[in-house]
Amino acid sequence: LLRYIKRYPFSLAVIIIVIYLSFFRPPSVKLPLFTGFDKIVHFLMYFGISGCLWLETFLYYRKGGLNTNTRHAIIGAVIFPIVFSGIVELLQEYTTRHRGGEWLDFLANTCGVIVASAIAWFIVRPLIIKHSRLK
Repeated sequence: LLRYIKRYPFSLAVIIIVIYLSFFRPPSVKLPLFTGFDKIVHFLMYFGISGCLWLETFLYYRKGGLNTNTRHAIIGAVIFPIVFSGIVELLQEYTTRHRGGEWLDFLANTCGVIVASAIAWFIVRPLIIKHSRLK
C-alpha cells in the first residue's frame, strides 16, 4: 500500500476528493444550471482520476527508465476507475438517503475514463516517448 501512495500521490488525492464529492450532502441551492450539468461533472471527475493515473504511470516508468507495463496501466488507469465508479454508484444508491445511483452517471464516468485514456495513450504517451528519446 505504501508503494502506491509513493507512486500515485496526486491520483490518490483526486480519488479522495471524488469520494468526498460523491457522498457529502450538497447544500440546497437553486442554480439555473442546464439539464445534464451533473453528467459533465461526473465526466470530469473520472476524466481527472484516469488522467492522473495515466500521467503518474507514464512519469514513474519514464523516471525509472522502464517501459510502461501496458497491462498494469490499463488495469490501473482504465478498469479500476470504471469499477470504482460502479461501486460508488451502488453505494450511493444503497447506503445514502440523499444520493442515488444512476446508470447515466455511470455512463458519464465511463466516458470520462475512456476519453482520458485515449488522450493519454495516443497524445501524451507519444510525447513522453519522443521527449525521452531527445535526452
